[in-house]
Amino acid sequence: MKLLQVDFGFKGPFGEDMANALVELANSINNEPGMVWKVWTESEKDQMGGGIYLFEDEPSAQAYLEMHTTRLQNMGINDVRGFIFDINQPLTAINRGPVAQVVQ
Repeated sequence: MKLLQVDFGFKGPFGEDMANALVELANSINNEPGMVWKVWTESEKDQMGGGIYLFEDEPSAQAYLEMHTTRLQNMGINDVRGFIFDINQPLTAINRGPVAQVVQ
């Protein structure tokens, strides 16, 4: 399992408006190869958007990051930051991280 963290400058919409506007995109993300789950992140105060994703493997996370970066750039968002992390399963389990249920 690999964790992908993505963030970028974002001028909105935020909150309920964001949820309503991006339902179709959210549903499509469920079909990405290797994607287990996503937590959507937003900060209206800091004008940022992004997400935390769990992928089955590094190639799936890397492929998604490349596709998503291109998609955001096509929307005029150029300051995309993405990082792929390993997960320390024993410590994550202690703190009830949601990966404990899916990591094999």
